[in-house]
Amino acid sequence: MIDIRQAMTDPALFGPIFGGDTFTSWRALLSGFTGLELDATELDTFKALTGRQSAPQGAFAELWLAIGRRGGKSHAAAFLAVYLGCFFDYSDRLAPGEVATVMVIAADRKQARAAMRYASGLVNSNPMLRRMVQRENSEQIELTNRCVIEITTASHRSVRGYTLAACICDEIAFWTVDGASPDKEIIAAIRPALATLGGKLIALSSPYAKRGVLWNTFKRAYADDGESRVLVARAPSRMMNPTLPQRVIDDAMRDDPEAARAEYLAEFRSDISSFVDPELIADCTRPKPRELPRVAGVQYLAFVDPAGGGADEFTLAIGHREGDAAVIDLVQGRKGSPAGIVAEYVDVLSRYGIKRVMGDRYAGRWPGDEFRKHGIAYDVSELDRSALYLETLAALNSGRVELPPCEIVARQFAGLERRTSRSGKDQIDHAPGGHDDRANAVAGVVAMASKKSGYDLTGAL
Repeated sequence: MIDIRQAMTDPALFGPIFGGDTFTSWRALLSGFTGLELDATELDTFKALTGRQSAPQGAFAELWLAIGRRGGKSHAAAFLAVYLGCFFDYSDRLAPGEVATVMVIAADRKQARAAMRYASGLVNSNPMLRRMVQRENSEQIELTNRCVIEITTASHRSVRGYTLAACICDEIAFWTVDGASPDKEIIAAIRPALATLGGKLIALSSPYAKRGVLWNTFKRAYADDGESRVLVARAPSRMMNPTLPQRVIDDAMRDDPEAARAEYLAEFRSDISSFVDPELIADCTRPKPRELPRVAGVQYLAFVDPAGGGADEFTLAIGHREGDAAVIDLVQGRKGSPAGIVAEYVDVLSRYGIKRVMGDRYAGRWPGDEFRKHGIAYDVSELDRSALYLETLAALNSGRVELPPCEIVARQFAGLERRTSRSGKDQIDHAPGGHDDRANAVAGVVAMASKKSGYDLTGAL
């Protein structure tokens, strides 16, 4: 069997790509991960990357990497997928008709396509490996050794039902679904799928906030010389990719030091924290129904978050006061023609006797103009997004909110981040790549219901 160091340095394999000085640190790290004996220089590099004081004793089962941006993570992920897919024979442990899958999980479809292009390029650029390809499409490469290299996006549902020879989690710190990170659920689903073949779990990412499975694993296993078969490494970008110009990092440090330290120096950010405990959201959520019908004599409040385009939803939340509490009667989100969505929402508003809605100021004039065409007044909120969320957090903590059983709302609230700006002011927003459209509409209704003075939302224009 060809070991990983040979695969990276052999001119007939991947030596022209991974055999030079640029990938010296990667070769030392991956050689240690797979249990190869390290020379003195490799051992020094391995210790510097992992914080360990001793040489590795055998192969590890898991590799967790916090590597700076442009550090070669995507190339390394593709190489690992090809190496673990092409150079091993899993057939003696497979049932008839079963295949071994090397799965690469990316944050989104764009990153997944990039990962597949890298893997496909490595396989098809080598005549020996190219002969192993039976079928290939944009999502998988099926090989003659009953192994499939497959890419997918971050969803705990998408990884079930596989027999995994390896799973490579690319940019795991930035996985988001409906505004929240599914990393814990996905890793929990992956480990049983790896058990049959004793597969490797490899997670690579630029670090982000001090939360999630990458941070938790880093805290637990970095610099651990014990018998754990989990290897954790951390490295700034230029240690893994010395060709990255220093000026790129210097410019980033001048623009945003906190972000640059995470992106290029591989430091977990201390200025970002989770905004609300998911258990608090669960405690404030009614079991059913999803939408409450109108009750005679109740004055209803409505807040809209017009879509900003792309994957954003145009959302509507309706609620009412019960004593000093805010009850969210319904939350809806739609994509498509903004004018068409407004017309649909006008019908919903009419069922609750609502003649006025509120929204934020960032969508410009068009929401107000569009609602007024249907006889609905549009008021601009005096509170910005962060202030709405802070008002909602106070109400949640005091048990003065009843939320509908909407998984998207719960995940979006759980995915909110509290960031401390340079001025010391807290800003609340979704994580990179996330969404908070429904959560924002709910927060608007909660803030409206929390006002001491009432709103005349049933009055005429």
